[in-house]
Amino acid sequence: MKLQISALMCAMLSVGLVACNDSNDDAQVQTPPPVIEEVTPNTIALEQIGRYESGIFGASAAEIPVYDAQSQRVFVVNAKAGVVDVLDLKQPAQPTYLQSLDAKKYLADSEVNSIAVHNGIVALAVQAADKTQPGIVAFFKAQDLSFISQVEVGALPDMLTFSPDGKKVLVANEGEPNEGYAVDPEGSVSIIDLSQIEKPTAKLVDFRAWNTRKQELIDAGVRIFGPDTAQYADVNTQGVQTTSVAQDLEPEYIAVSQDGQTAWVSLQENNAIAVLDLVKAEFIDIFPMGYKDHSLPENALDGSDRDCVIGATDSVGRQVESCAKDAGMINIQAWPGLYGMYMPDAIAHYQVDGKSYLVTANEGDAREWLKDETQYFTGDDLSQGYAEEIRVKHLFKKAGFDAKGDYAAHLRHLVPGVVGAKLDPRVFKACTTTAPTEICADNLIKDAQIGRLTISWTQGFKRDAAGKPVLDDGKLVYDKLYTYGGRSFSILDPISRKIVWDSGSEFERKIAELFPAQFNSNHEAFKFDDRSDNKGPEPEGITLGKIGQKTYAFIGLERASGIMVYDITLPQQAKFVQYFNTRDIAQTDITKQGDLGPEGLIFIAAKDSPNAQPLLVVGNEVSGSTAVYQIKLK
Repeated sequence: MKLQISALMCAMLSVGLVACNDSNDDAQVQTPPPVIEEVTPNTIALEQIGRYESGIFGASAAEIPVYDAQSQRVFVVNAKAGVVDVLDLKQPAQPTYLQSLDAKKYLADSEVNSIAVHNGIVALAVQAADKTQPGIVAFFKAQDLSFISQVEVGALPDMLTFSPDGKKVLVANEGEPNEGYAVDPEGSVSIIDLSQIEKPTAKLVDFRAWNTRKQELIDAGVRIFGPDTAQYADVNTQGVQTTSVAQDLEPEYIAVSQDGQTAWVSLQENNAIAVLDLVKAEFIDIFPMGYKDHSLPENALDGSDRDCVIGATDSVGRQVESCAKDAGMINIQAWPGLYGMYMPDAIAHYQVDGKSYLVTANEGDAREWLKDETQYFTGDDLSQGYAEEIRVKHLFKKAGFDAKGDYAAHLRHLVPGVVGAKLDPRVFKACTTTAPTEICADNLIKDAQIGRLTISWTQGFKRDAAGKPVLDDGKLVYDKLYTYGGRSFSILDPISRKIVWDSGSEFERKIAELFPAQFNSNHEAFKFDDRSDNKGPEPEGITLGKIGQKTYAFIGLERASGIMVYDITLPQQAKFVQYFNTRDIAQTDITKQGDLGPEGLIFIAAKDSPNAQPLLVVGNEVSGSTAVYQIKLK
């Protein structure tokens, strides 16, 4: 009878948790569960399977999503309501609203900017009512949504992330100025110690040690360019604005190494990346992203929303037969003297053969903070703010800087005697024909070429040995033009500080090929070619996902309202996989066109997924919808 019982027990416990030995009934040996290696696909494809609609359009009601595998819940930042919406994802095809987390209970009149989750703990980045004042990070339990604790961080906490071991939270405190630039807090990163989650402590890591290295950073290519009225000798203002390096640097997004020793922080407006040593809790390096040469064919772009020319052939080979007033066309061209400032928003980290790489979504972002726009642009009052954007055709009017309100006060008074600007003829060649399609100086500044393209007036003009602007007949002489964003995503080697691969002009070319009717359209009011003069499809969010032995990048195009998918398994040989877009432009009601304005994206691995399939979840800020995609393996 003893043998029969023992055999029965072995049969019942044959799942591998217990091994039986007939000679000793009490002997139990733990064996590990079998390792199931995830299949490596040849390729993948997105398929939308679910969607949650907040019912709020055009008010950032679905921005940043995160997923908690333990509770199978998605947490979505609803900036309109100033809360985080909690969705049940147990059935991915039918995400269901549960309730919201309201941080205003813990910081009055506050807003939630971002969110992160790790092992059942949810962290909210909460901005104070006065964004120049310190914010907080509030912690909650994902399972029952109960409040745990809060801790003070820097001004305007935006993106935040847990370290891989979950022992720390890193917060990018952007430190934006107020309207008018009267108050400009320092940018920083808060490192929150979670060893006692009920009483977390935060260490503020600032950039003050770099204040004395301002010129060194500028010479290296880091954009340090906030208002400093002390340099404008011909202007009398109330008080003097000065901008230190610590004030000028504005952390945007954070990626952390797998060993938790290093973090990389994108400084979007500064077109740079800061390296944070998490052991020493200090910034050990700041390096520039560099500039994208749009004179190269592989970096071509469409630079105007009003470039339609009857009889011309567009970039997909169609002859243009008619042009409506102020109409655009697909005109992806290389432009001499034009450079793109990568200005990454989201960044991510991954490893290949033990080597680290950074992946960046090169959105671009101009600096403009105005208290009184009229007084600043036409009244020449520097105390009313700061703005760096200008259209090419306005900067190079032959009449110079007129009084029509196109010229920033700081530009008018950049140097005594400045009356306008002109193109350097050594770079921007004179026209040799009357053809409107010839790329030359006089044509370049017209709407049909890049006259409407938005650039920064703060750089590109010639300077003397002391760094002062050089005038020719009272005009600044520009030999380079700098536009916003790379209209691409890049892969960087953080050791060499070099871009090893960039998608070049492929985003615009793929949209032109696959969805030509939606080329460079906007997300709030549909119009073909509407964004060519300003950052194009505008890549903003990025997330990475490993499936088997392959790594994929998913990039959200904020304005184009689609998702680009790339295989980045080999960093120097990244490959386009798919452009996914469900926008229905046949719907004249913009609120019914589908998912618009992807802001944040998250990858859910099959092992953590409610349906055991890899998923992608995207928060769409304009449509206020949260989309769920299943990743089909092929």
